[in-house]
Amino acid sequence: MIKVYGVPGWGSTISELMLTLADIPYQFVDVSGFDHEGASRELLKTLNPLCQVPTLALENDEIMTETAAIAFMVLDRRPDLAPPVGRAERQQFQRLLVWLVANVYPTFTFADYPERWAPDAPEQLKKNVIEYRKSLYIWLNSQLTAEPYAFGEQLTLVDCYLCTMRTWGPGHEWFQDNATNISAI
Repeated sequence: MIKVYGVPGWGSTISELMLTLADIPYQFVDVSGFDHEGASRELLKTLNPLCQVPTLALENDEIMTETAAIAFMVLDRRPDLAPPVGRAERQQFQRLLVWLVANVYPTFTFADYPERWAPDAPEQLKKNVIEYRKSLYIWLNSQLTAEPYAFGEQLTLVDCYLCTMRTWGPGHEWFQDNATNISAI
């Protein structure tokens, strides 16, 4: 059985949603506090030297990290969780999945730990990153025109990202007021 090393409500939630949606059994290992020195950090470091969540220990004892890679692994087992190959929605799915992890996801690292990146001006960095994230969400909102999910009637793994990320900053109210297509998912 897959073990998901994560923290409730953090990035590992995306992987948990994907695995649950795909009916892939897993065991959750809570590593709350991994972002500070201590037992959780030491445990996670033995599996993933970058000390990031999610970290998955697979059935074959391999370690899988990075939510996009985890999504591709899930799609190997459940290809129906993405639009069909050969359709325009498939290319949009691939593009947005990678876009989310390359553009939006890093803004949380910078805003959550601004002192790591700008020790002399952490609050200014945090403010700037949050505003940038909002602009990214506004662009993403313009790309989503289907309902009830990102690509219409079919629930896909991209929806796992959107459902999780909209619970983080800037929050439900902001999405309702500024990104109604994302909020509708």
